[in-house]
Amino acid sequence: MYSIKTESKGENRVKKYFNTHAAKHARRIASASFRYIILVGLCYYILSPLLLKISMSFMTENDLIDKLVVYIPRNFTLWNYKQAASFLDYWTGLRNTILISLFAGAVQMMTCTFIGYGLARFNFKGKGIVMAVVFFSIITPPMTYQTSMYLHFRYFDVFGIIQSLTGAPLNLMDSFWPLLILSITGFGFKNGLYIYMMRQYFRGFPVELEEAAYVDGSGVFRTFFRIILPNAKSMLVTVFMFAFAWQWTDTFYSTMFFSKIKTLSNLLGKGFEGMFVEGHTLSLKAGQPLTVALGGTYSLMVILPLIIVYIIVQKQVTEGIERSGIVG
Repeated sequence: MYSIKTESKGENRVKKYFNTHAAKHARRIASASFRYIILVGLCYYILSPLLLKISMSFMTENDLIDKLVVYIPRNFTLWNYKQAASFLDYWTGLRNTILISLFAGAVQMMTCTFIGYGLARFNFKGKGIVMAVVFFSIITPPMTYQTSMYLHFRYFDVFGIIQSLTGAPLNLMDSFWPLLILSITGFGFKNGLYIYMMRQYFRGFPVELEEAAYVDGSGVFRTFFRIILPNAKSMLVTVFMFAFAWQWTDTFYSTMFFSKIKTLSNLLGKGFEGMFVEGHTLSLKAGQPLTVALGGTYSLMVILPLIIVYIIVQKQVTEGIERSGIVG
């Protein structure tokens, strides 16, 4: 009698254990499935416009007007890419955009690194004012000072010295000088954000390494170039990639400073209206599907080099963002 009761109690414990374990396992599976469903749905919601543009870029005009063709083209073609590259002079714009983006990215990276390190390590009068200016440049839209910036570089002068020597101020439009001056002075496109990122990174950098270098007789500049910069490679790559990417797709400064120099962003804004194709002229107002497809194709051609560059340096960019201190 005693053994029977003991066995029944043991069986009940085993059943209770397995029931509890099965319930926990089922809840974990349900929770994981729900997360994956949400994740897949969000990815599809975000990527579906891009996938649709990629699909339309390989479609013929007949596929574009066929309502049964959605993502998979019936007649695969590269005609859209050839026409977009030819009509908007893609290769010239690509060359100019690479030069401008590399130039602006490198100068802004160096300038923002110097400023960020100074704000993180040194105390001086007016430091709070400088930080206020940095934050102000982050939150202020550049459109608010567009007119004054244009007039400043259209009639460039320094305290009237240039006009007194040459008789007229300089016209710096359609040259690299406006971007160079803005980048060196720390007022380039998004420079306030880059300065803040570098400041946060250097604030978390071990001070003991610099103090040890000072004890060994190393100066400030030698310590900066021999110790600080080699240990900040990931952050330097991150800032450079941000500056490079934003300059690549920038339309504000490119439109204002470059009226004769072709860039990808300026050419994309030009569009395909007025392009003569197969007996008719394209017009966006007429709602022609081919016009939309060509615009989407050219936009893919604009962002493709950025995607390739990001794939190459994504590890360094991720590490730089994580170590910058601006995210939790």
